[in-house]
Amino acid sequence: MRLLVVEDNLELGRSVESAFRAKGHAVDRVESGDDADSALRTHEYDLVILDLGLPDLDGLEVLRRLRKRGSRVPVLVLTARDALQDRVQGLNLGADDYLCKPFAVAELEARAGALIRRGVGGAAAVITHGRLTLDTGARLAQVDGRPVDLPRRELNLLEVLLVHRGQVVAKHALHEKLFGFDEEAGVNAVEIYVHRLRKKLEPSGLRIRTVRGLGYLLEDP
Repeated sequence: MRLLVVEDNLELGRSVESAFRAKGHAVDRVESGDDADSALRTHEYDLVILDLGLPDLDGLEVLRRLRKRGSRVPVLVLTARDALQDRVQGLNLGADDYLCKPFAVAELEARAGALIRRGVGGAAAVITHGRLTLDTGARLAQVDGRPVDLPRRELNLLEVLLVHRGQVVAKHALHEKLFGFDEEAGVNAVEIYVHRLRKKLEPSGLRIRTVRGLGYLLEDP
């Protein structure tokens, strides 16, 4: 999945980014409200982690503009503002959850995971597909109870295909999910990761079908 981290504290922002990259997610990180607003206008995300006290444009204004455009992407607000009025205002503007600083990264990851699953239609934390299971929290794929060795980007690809199993997922949509805007990778890089994942899954009876001109389909087992 692809996340946007909006945090002007460089050390904290890098820490959050690293934590979610380690979980296999593609992560974009910006440090100002203007950059956040621009990123949200041009890219699709599965979750936004949004600080309120930002330069240029306040986090609440970023949130207000996002919801005014009709976006339903889940937003988890990080803030040092502990006043009830600030929390109520954020929730009224469309925030999905609130976490006050300082916080434990484990709690942030748990809250983020819940919001991502809610955002993709309430997908379970453990997804089963034929002989395959994927624990999205532990980032562990298994076939018949035995772990499948998948690097983080292949895990991310598998999660997207599982969430949309039975549906064709466009190549450009997969590219958006797999790569942040600071990663130099063309759309055709998706083909490489699909090929690698396909080779690892097909011996267990799972098939990723190429639908020419449209994208990829994880077929029912």
